Amino acid sequence: MRLILLGPPGAGKGTQAQRLVNKHGIIQLSTGDMLRAAVAAQTPIGLQAKDIMASGALVPDEIVIGIISDRLDQPDMKNGFILDGFPRTVPQAAALDELLKKKHIKLDAVVELRVNESALLSRVETRVAEMRARGQEVRIDDTPEVLSKRLASYRTSTEPLIHYYSERRKLLTVDGMMTIEEVTREITRILAALSAPKPKAATPARKAKAAARKTAKPAAKKAAKSTKKASKAAPKAGKAASKKAKGRAGKAAAAGRGKTAGKVKKGAKKAASKTVRKAAKKGTKKRAKR
Repeated sequence: MRLILLGPPGAGKGTQAQRLVNKHGIIQLSTGDMLRAAVAAQTPIGLQAKDIMASGALVPDEIVIGIISDRLDQPDMKNGFILDGFPRTVPQAAALDELLKKKHIKLDAVVELRVNESALLSRVETRVAEMRARGQEVRIDDTPEVLSKRLASYRTSTEPLIHYYSERRKLLTVDGMMTIEEVTREITRILAALSAPKPKAATPARKAKAAARKTAKPAAKKAAKSTKKASKAAPKAGKAASKKAKGRAGKAAAAGRGKTAGKVKKGAKKAASKTVRKAAKKGTKKRAKR
């Protein structure tokens, strides 16, 4: 898992980064820690960064990118990493994208801890007072005065990253004003959702196959319906044809009977007429003899 934590100074990025490290077994890349280590070691980079950090300004990009590039090449980075405090500007984000691309590394998500600045200042003031009460040394970049400058710098330079990563669909926002435990639970929840298996993207071949199925299904249903309708209509059609045939046969028989009856009637009439004519002829002959 490869993540970036975004949020103003004092938002709790370091605390949440350490919890993510313990849970996922990944490496925390805190540019602030690396630079502070360089300052303590009096390295060339540390000496360059010392005065810049004390003033609350941003360390030059080439210094930070160089540190990150070298660190990503280490063997312990294979399980992933979480960047805390970098990038802080859009040019840094673009440079990081280019660096990751060259190293064939994919960034999984950018988690933004959104907080209230007034509450942040109160937190720092309380923390500094507690450290001084315990006799602990306060970091030069962890005072209310320096924090105010860093917050102003964050608003100007870093907030545009929210839009930058949102456009690339990498941004996940968490309410950083919740308790530490609640913030941890929320980050765990959204990362679990991010890691959940995603449905396979529809390729042109899959789309064509789905379209064919979509077209074939109604056609098959229509054909089955037509077949069913035809099978239901067949017996009715046969019955109707049989009835029609019987009707025609009946008519033919009736016509035949009518024709026969007519012939019989005509014959009888003819015979009767012949008998009458014979009788009349016979009567005429008898009268003539008298």
